[in-house]
Amino acid sequence: MSPTEMMEPCGVHSIDKEKLKQYLIKSVGVGSTNDELVLKQFDEGQSNPTYYLRFGGKEMVLRKKPPGKLLRGAHQIDREFRVMNAVYKAGFPVPRMIDYCKMTSVIGTEFFLMEFLPGRVLNTNMVGLSSRDRRQCLMDATKTLAHLHQLDPNALGLGSYGKNKGFCGRVLNTWSKQYRSAADTNIPEMDQLINWLQNKLPSIKDESTIVHGDYSLSNIMFHPTESKVLAVLDWEISTIGHPLMDFAYLCLFYHSPKEYFVLQQLDDETLQQLFKDFPTEDELVKYYCDLRGIEAPIPNWNFYLALSFFKLASIVQGVYARSQQGNASSPHASMYGYLIKPLILTALKLAKRSDLTTASMPMTLSPSPKGQETLDRVKDFVRTHVEPREKDYYDHIEKADSPFCIVPLMEEWKAKAKSHGLWNLFLPGISGLSNVDYAHIAEHLGRCPPSSEVFNCAAPDTGNMEVLHMYGDDYQKKTWLQPLLDGKIRSAFCMTEPQVASSDATNMELTIKRDGDYYIVNGRKWWSSGAARPRCAFGIVMGRTGSANTRAHKSHSMIIVPFDTPGVKRVRDLTVFGYNEGPGGHAEMLFDNVRVPLRNLILGEGRGFEIAQGRLGPGRIHHCMRSIGLAERAMELMVKRAAERKPFKKRILEHAVAQHQIADCRIAIDQCRLLTLNAAHMIDRCGAKMARKEIAMIKIAAPRMLCDVIDRAIQIHGGAGVSQDFPLAAWYAAARTLRIADGPDEVHLTSVAKLEIRDQLLKARM
Repeated sequence: MSPTEMMEPCGVHSIDKEKLKQYLIKSVGVGSTNDELVLKQFDEGQSNPTYYLRFGGKEMVLRKKPPGKLLRGAHQIDREFRVMNAVYKAGFPVPRMIDYCKMTSVIGTEFFLMEFLPGRVLNTNMVGLSSRDRRQCLMDATKTLAHLHQLDPNALGLGSYGKNKGFCGRVLNTWSKQYRSAADTNIPEMDQLINWLQNKLPSIKDESTIVHGDYSLSNIMFHPTESKVLAVLDWEISTIGHPLMDFAYLCLFYHSPKEYFVLQQLDDETLQQLFKDFPTEDELVKYYCDLRGIEAPIPNWNFYLALSFFKLASIVQGVYARSQQGNASSPHASMYGYLIKPLILTALKLAKRSDLTTASMPMTLSPSPKGQETLDRVKDFVRTHVEPREKDYYDHIEKADSPFCIVPLMEEWKAKAKSHGLWNLFLPGISGLSNVDYAHIAEHLGRCPPSSEVFNCAAPDTGNMEVLHMYGDDYQKKTWLQPLLDGKIRSAFCMTEPQVASSDATNMELTIKRDGDYYIVNGRKWWSSGAARPRCAFGIVMGRTGSANTRAHKSHSMIIVPFDTPGVKRVRDLTVFGYNEGPGGHAEMLFDNVRVPLRNLILGEGRGFEIAQGRLGPGRIHHCMRSIGLAERAMELMVKRAAERKPFKKRILEHAVAQHQIADCRIAIDQCRLLTLNAAHMIDRCGAKMARKEIAMIKIAAPRMLCDVIDRAIQIHGGAGVSQDFPLAAWYAAARTLRIADGPDEVHLTSVAKLEIRDQLLKARM
């Protein structure tokens, strides 16, 4: 662009020209004190202020950080300078770098200088171009991007520019934080989108190249007269990452909401003409794939589009937040607040379209190849190491001074499992397993109750790790999540209270009150699972931060409370039908003026129920599949006992009544297995919020089934079934508790009914 067409005088980002002149003379070797310095700000760009500069007969571009308080990790112009300098030397179209200034004393922030190129930034509208030129510009932009993705980072000295694996997961994690840091209102659909993307990650194949990170027509400069790329600009968020994310970002205009084009000042007639001129999305995808020599169509293409819209929504939220603070680059930044929700809804629409495109495919509830391989290894490990010594494990607990003890045998098993790579299998973002994959594993772990801890997959740590993984900040992850993932500490979850009807969680009365740099926690919790363990280092405590006028589901928050903090007291241990359930157990906890640092609050005030919903979805899958595994084992004991005993001159299993009992058990177990696997599939496919009905259904069905199967097994065993000679009585106690834990049956029945009524009414209107 020319310096007279797309620029404006310096405004909120004003610069001390005299200091800049002295720097240019001394450090860059340009001009003299008598030369005039011309400086104008480009009327483009939302992130780092960019200026046209003419001094001493030389034209340059100056790019700087914006002033004021900035989001953590944003505006890293040093990275822009580094990557542009490297790819320029490889012949990639970018401006030549001239100088980088780290001193903030010159213009108030760090900045760099690059050569000025007299090209055209066309944006999406491509005003004034012929149909042929519009098409050719987009094709050349795609060709340029494919060129970037074929560069070798190591050969360019950029091997350390970013991590080689897990890029899509990092995009989701990073921009989730950026969004939440900048968000001024809660948009529930954003949480649905994040959940869906998180659950799709295990199915995404990793790939790593240099990626621009913001590759769109607004960041591409074309030749002044020809339809070819002259330079790619704005490399602020470039890194080593997944190339399909770059390409998906370029293709977003094929799916962008109407609000986006309104902000681009495109009327319907112009927009229709543009799409006639442009190649179709399928054509552009095939062209890109051919250039790179990869398969077309692209597997999981809608995932990359949805993740790109999610990132764009997070970027736009940041732009809008800066406009509210008065330090945005563009004078139009305040208008971007209207674009945030439409972008999120577009991403969700793509997610649903992805589901619809696979709806005609057979739904498989079997584990993936990786899931099956892991399941086989888990089965072999349990069969070889755990099952032969299960009795020794329980004998140690029974003979110990306290049932809440560290069992040396468990530590031995855990060390072996970790060395075999069978560790933290429940967490998709770490294990790479889907919820369906882990559901099959959880069933096998349920057959032998100690097994879950062997693989660091035991509740409540699993739920707490999911919370910290999804919602924790860097400090919380380093301080609390990583030791849990390493198996060095244990944790508790403190939600239920003795003095209120906790089936309605909005009744919670424990208070979390701000006091300077601390929160003061006051209240009583019970059924705090895991709190009695010797290595229980902290609890995630849910309590009230809102006032009497705050909406019920925005009144509560979750905070990490270290259990060695003064004022934390374990009042008593609670039994379950007389069983203490060691070495885990449940405790009543008192929090008496407990001072906890502000940084221990998770996600933010009033976000407690939001976190709870994210925590409970996958956790209920785990509970239910473990219940199915335990039911299978109870049925095995039932058949074995029925084959050994002969009342009325024939074995129990030869009596029709016993046969009917066995048949009923088989039907109930298989029904629950399919119901639970379907819920896991729905979470993988749509996210936990979209699978609310399926999750509520299994929460009712699986514990009921387990109670019934164990009860029938007890009946077959007679008096032995209720004694300590068999584990059935203890299993029944635990099974019956599940009908109350995580909400009583009645609450979930109401949820299922409301969701079913809604679905039926919607169906009737169609």
